Amino acid sequence: MQTFDAGVPLCRGIAHAALTATIPRAAEAAEKLRICLLDFLTCALESRDLPISVQAIRFATIEQGAAPVLGTAHRAPVPQAAFANAVMGHGLVREDMHTGSISHLGVVIMPTLLALAARRPVSGRDFIEAAILGYEAGGRFGRALITSEFARFFRPTGFAGPVAAAIAGSRMMGLSEEETASALSLAVNTLSGLNEWPATGSDEMFFHAGFAARNSVTSVELAALGARSSERVLDGAAGLFAAYRPGNPIPAITLFADDTPEILSVYNKPVPACNFAQTPCQVMLLLAREDGVRPGDVQAIRVRGTRAMVMYPGCDYAGPFGRILQAKMSIHFGVAAALAHGGVSEENYRRLDDPAIIQLAQKLTVEEGAEFTSAYPGRQGASVEVTLKDGTKRTRSLPDVVPATPEGVVQRFRDAASAILGGSKAAALEEAVSRLEKLDDVGVIAALTQS
Repeated sequence: MQTFDAGVPLCRGIAHAALTATIPRAAEAAEKLRICLLDFLTCALESRDLPISVQAIRFATIEQGAAPVLGTAHRAPVPQAAFANAVMGHGLVREDMHTGSISHLGVVIMPTLLALAARRPVSGRDFIEAAILGYEAGGRFGRALITSEFARFFRPTGFAGPVAAAIAGSRMMGLSEEETASALSLAVNTLSGLNEWPATGSDEMFFHAGFAARNSVTSVELAALGARSSERVLDGAAGLFAAYRPGNPIPAITLFADDTPEILSVYNKPVPACNFAQTPCQVMLLLAREDGVRPGDVQAIRVRGTRAMVMYPGCDYAGPFGRILQAKMSIHFGVAAALAHGGVSEENYRRLDDPAIIQLAQKLTVEEGAEFTSAYPGRQGASVEVTLKDGTKRTRSLPDVVPATPEGVVQRFRDAASAILGGSKAAALEEAVSRLEKLDDVGVIAALTQS
């Protein structure tokens, strides 16, 4: 556990802790990091041809540079490559999830570090330590700032992500304590993202991660060049906590509290949908598979879950669905599609006007369950009660989301990478990630994704 003098500016204290920390449960954390990296690469490759990815790639490659753009033959300037790769990693809505901060940290940390690694050779060991520290700083900061009420308006990833990636990038690039504090402070000055997009399913959600990664790279590089930013940007009279949490005491942010790395609380999504739709969809599948519930028998569906689930924009929405992102955010659509199709996959979101899904979605209500809220964010449980047309009810619940297994993450990487890169290059990329801590230059990871 890393603590620091309460009189020290918060940015400086976090910087000191991040640069001097000894990572507890280091082997376990490194293995989790390896899985998160594979998952990020998979999502980026699978998303390569989506419209938002094509736009990001075209924007990033207006000028040539040193950093690989994943899954393409392009190299772009380092900040722009980080932008494009983050957008691609976010494209499926299947990125890793840190529930305590309601944030997707990996989709900002990974592209930031992979882009910075184009500047000079970086060892795999340094990459691992930096990424774990990034998850730690972003997770602890996010827990201190982000609440369900905050997330109604502001995009959590746009706030926790730059903090995570600025610390990770500073650690990996060998910045001093003063430089790291300035990189963090500069990144805090870029925190942004509003949660109006779920109402229409518009595209800015995907670009939030891109902005965060690009700004993180810029903050690290400016600090390394001598730029100095206020170390009181978090805890000053006009700092971030005073602005976004007025009237509340400035929180203590302790890295590795209880000697448990935040990365170990990250889970890899099993399905390509909003975090808050994951458990309800899994519960509905239990009802279909184990209780024999069929779409035509359903009179009403009641989903109960956490207050955070009910409050997050776009989750309690029954349609109409004009864009895929609206459907991926909606618990109504996700649960209805799970019952109608007997599973949850990208195919569920191909037809937004599917009558079977729309009819079921209109029968569904979402409400808070106090028992689930009290267990959150440590656990993210939900229940589904189905009232059948004969008046009987069927109810199932799960105390927490069931994440994708490491084996499942590896398999979907193999499937995607083989299809896009070819079998031999996919195998070489998987082998490089498997021996990540032994790599002399982690830049080989991004290079191996290039077509």
